Amino acid sequence: MAPERFNDHFSGVAEAYAAARPGYPDALFEALAAVVSAGARVWEPGCGSGQATRGLAARFAHVHATDPSGEQLARHWANGPGGNVDLAVEPGERTVLDGASVQLVAVAQALHWFDRPRFFEECRRVLAPGGVLAAWGYADFLPPEGMVGAVADYRRRIARYWPPERAEVDQAYAGYDWPFPPLPAPELWLEADWSLPRFLHYLASSSARARCLEATGKDPVAAHAGALAQAWGDPDEARRISWPLFLHLRRKPG
Repeated sequence: MAPERFNDHFSGVAEAYAAARPGYPDALFEALAAVVSAGARVWEPGCGSGQATRGLAARFAHVHATDPSGEQLARHWANGPGGNVDLAVEPGERTVLDGASVQLVAVAQALHWFDRPRFFEECRRVLAPGGVLAAWGYADFLPPEGMVGAVADYRRRIARYWPPERAEVDQAYAGYDWPFPPLPAPELWLEADWSLPRFLHYLASSSARARCLEATGKDPVAAHAGALAQAWGDPDEARRISWPLFLHLRRKPG
């Protein structure tokens, strides 16, 4: 497949992204397994370094995980022989998969980057009748107790550097022109218990931080690390970070 140009916000932070991003909760994959059989073949476009692939591969027969960034795929945990995951450098809008060949298309924190009309048309092509399109994402985290002010200061520092598509995540993909009828979806949360260094590593993995650093020559995480550390307390103490997680489920008519 010939390479396509795409808005690449993550190749430059691929290593940090692979190491710092949280995993998804079991409840999310249980919701998918409730509407798609365990024998399903899955296409996961925009897979990045595989935060969602592991849960999909544990519950379904095969996962074709794709991303337009070779740097992201180079850090995917499924690199190497064996297993039920194959990786390919492909855009979200086009895949080598045959028509009606998968029962689930699963998009984790990536749909806002796609050319949606083209992607939805590809979903119509590759999904078998009765197959499901699942798309989910998480908005910004809720600050731990005592950190609201320090986190707000950091967010103000990077606010102008978020790509415009970020607003679609904050709106939980409201207003999208979905191609298939909806299925009920549960309310979910993504949670992680992290030390301060792990939390700062997460902040450093965002595209807004990378864009701010490139534009100003100053690392916003480093600039705010002292205030964040003071608000955190013991840096080795684990504190809970929570993100609201939204899920859209859409079934192709049979």
